[in-house]
Amino acid sequence: MDPPEAVIEDLEAMVAYLMPNKLYLATAESCTAGLIAAALGSVPGGGKVMESGYVVYSPTAKQRLLGVSLATIDQFGLTSEEVAQEMAKGALEDSEANVAVATTGVAGPYGRHCPRYGLFCRGVYRPGADQPVFLDPSVQRRSPAGDTPGDLACTG
Repeated sequence: MDPPEAVIEDLEAMVAYLMPNKLYLATAESCTAGLIAAALGSVPGGGKVMESGYVVYSPTAKQRLLGVSLATIDQFGLTSEEVAQEMAKGALEDSEANVAVATTGVAGPYGRHCPRYGLFCRGVYRPGADQPVFLDPSVQRRSPAGDTPGDLACTG
């Protein structure tokens, strides 16, 4: 399956940013099942900025491979900003990358009857950052109090 043209253009722009800035990416993917890493590998230069990719569905895989705390999973759920944050941080710490992106969400098979259906959480880490960061300042964070600017995003 080839990524849509708009995705290819975004990935090419990302490679054009990462390469001259000597940034190397690690991905930690749950709901996207490695699609980000695969799509990045399909664009020219993508392999030069990709350090590693993790595909982790189960709570034990998230803990074992990325150091996600079971307490975080128990408190906030597998599909949460907090888990995405720990996934990104773990990917960065376990690799030689210097920027990491993580995704978690609910796409199915539960369909619209699942209360969190369509929820997509992502986190991005850079080295030495106390908090996750995004290269795109338009990303918003959804909180129980409403939408507020932040470093992680859950949309749904």
